[in-house]
This record gives sequence, C-alpha cells and structure tokens, in this order.
Amino acid sequence: MTGRQKHRTRRTFGAVRRLPSGRYQASFIGPDGVRHGAPHTFTAKIDADGWLSHQRVAVESDRWETPKPRSRPLSLAVYAEDWLAGRDLKPNTRLHYRWALDLHILPVLGDALITGITPAMVRSWHADLHTGPTAKAHCYALLKSILATAVEEGLVSTTPCKIKGASKVVRSRDIRPATLAELHTLTDGMPERLQLLVPLAAWCALRFGEITELRRKDLDLRAGVLHIRRGVTRPGGHVTVDTPKTQASVRDVHIPPHILPAIRQHFRKHAQTGADGLLFYGGNGGHLAHASLLYHFQRASTAAGRPDLTPHALRHTGAVFAAQSGATLAELMARLGHTTPEMAMRYQHASAGRDKILAQQLSQLAESIGTSG
Repeated sequence: MTGRQKHRTRRTFGAVRRLPSGRYQASFIGPDGVRHGAPHTFTAKIDADGWLSHQRVAVESDRWETPKPRSRPLSLAVYAEDWLAGRDLKPNTRLHYRWALDLHILPVLGDALITGITPAMVRSWHADLHTGPTAKAHCYALLKSILATAVEEGLVSTTPCKIKGASKVVRSRDIRPATLAELHTLTDGMPERLQLLVPLAAWCALRFGEITELRRKDLDLRAGVLHIRRGVTRPGGHVTVDTPKTQASVRDVHIPPHILPAIRQHFRKHAQTGADGLLFYGGNGGHLAHASLLYHFQRASTAAGRPDLTPHALRHTGAVFAAQSGATLAELMARLGHTTPEMAMRYQHASAGRDKILAQQLSQLAESIGTSG
C-alpha cells in the first residue's frame, strides 16, 4: 500500500485524503465521469465528510451541476487569503502572518498567478527583502508553506521556493549565557517581589509568556515539578491567556532542588493568594508586562556587568546549564518544549566550549594519579 493510498478514506461516495499538512482533501466522481475536488481543504475530517454529503444529495436529487471553471487562475493574494482563513492559528501567529503578508509578501508577489510564480521571481523577491534576518526567514517560510499547500491541492505541480536554508534564522550574534555569579548578582539587583523570576526562568529554562502565567496551582513543591499548561501573549496589545503554541510546550519541568527554598519563601511573601494566584504580577494585579520587567532587568543586568543580558537570555542560560549537565538532545527538547532538534542542538554546541575545561581537568586527574603512584 502506498503512502497516498494509506491516507485516503474509501467510502460509497467520494473519498477523503489526509494531506501531509494535516488538512483534509475531499473529492468524488461526478455524473460526468470526472473526479471533482472541493474548492479548498478542510481542517477537520468531519467537515470534508460534510462537503461530500452535500454533493451526494445534489447528485441523487439531480440538482448537481458541473462546476464552472474559474474565470481566471488564482492570484497569490486570493489564494493566500483563503489559506490564512482556513488555518487554526493562535492569535499572535495569525497577526504575525498577516503582518508578513501585508507588508512583505503581497506588495511584491500578490498580483502574480500562483501558477506563474517562478523560482527566479522568488529569488528576486527574497534578495530585495530588506528586513532583519529573523523576519526575512519567517516571511520566506510563510510563502513556502502557502505554496506547498498549493502543490498538495494540485493547483501547481512544484513549489518555486527552492532557496536552501532560507527558512532558517541565522542569528547575527550568539547569546552568551550568564555565569552563576552573574545570576546571583542579577537576582539581588531585582525588586524583592521579582527576585525569584531570575533563578526560576534560568534553571527551568522558561519563556517569558510561560513564567508570567505561572500560578500557585502550577507548582507541585512536594514533587518538585512545575506544570506548563498555559502562556500569555499580547496580540494587538491585548493580554491573551491560551494553551502554549505547540503541543511540545505543554510539559512538566522538574525544579532543581536548590531553588525550592526560594520558591517557598516567595509563596509566603509575594505570590497572590489562592490556587489561581499569580507568582508574578503587575501593579494592577494583572499579568506582569514585559516593559515593566525589562525596566528592572536592565538596571540589574547593568549592575551585574552584563548589560547585554535580556530576560530571554535566562532561558538560554538554563538550556546551556542543562546541556553542560549531560542532558541528551531528547532531554533538552523535552525540558525546553521544542518540536525540532535544531534549536536544542544550539545549546549543546554552546556547551561544547567546556571541552577545554574538561581536558584540563583530565590532565589534573592524570597528574594526581601519577603523584599518588
């Protein structure tokens, strides 16, 4: 059985096929003897089944008519709108895609027919895309995803997005993790109600949106486990609490025992009361704003002699610490909530600098053995 057959559901009328993207494609053979497909794909299989049911009723009641061909081929702008509308996305992701389409993709390629977009056109658009490296990679990845769906739906035969590595973010500089001494100084420089945020974010490698949504009920101090089940985003400036962006981000993180006393003290003195009480909160009792944290963090990091540090660098620091402790790639992915190994590998590479220290320690061991012998 081929992969194509394996994903197709047979029935008495029509067929539903699950695409590599996870969406569903429905088609049937009409009275004219020609196979006809739904005009778009479906998020859920039940929706594809529903479309087929309507078609079957039309055929059996002699109300079915041969679909009229489109008056003209689809432009990228039209197809991209349909593609975006058909996606089940987090609010922040939808806004990000909307931004990329409106500002960087459609102004150049929007009027082009999807059947007429060539690799040369994509290369020219990409070369003239004057954004930061991260935004450039995201814009290319979005265009590639849209046109990959067009390939899956049989609208184009092959994708014109053929620039190797263009979807990957090439960072302009490496993040230098904080040392233990710098973490202590940074912690001491924060307001008392926010001091726990530094070691908790670092040693548990948490994202800002994860740590600012932490509530008492999310920490099992007896088991020493932190449950990541939600996160905070601010699409359009509005606070939104939702499940994490990916399934991998829903995870349990074991808390290093040495910071448990600080957590218990924070619970007693600073966390909001009740199971739903926030660990860290803003002046109005709501979620801590990134700008508010940044104000205090920049002053503390400057005092620690590391003005280059950012709140995100705490997560990076914790990831490097875990890699230095011997965590495998799979263990890093699980602890950090990553869906692909590439990001976790960065932290393993960052810890590779310890090889020189290990070599020196091996020599010291050899010398001590030689002396005792």
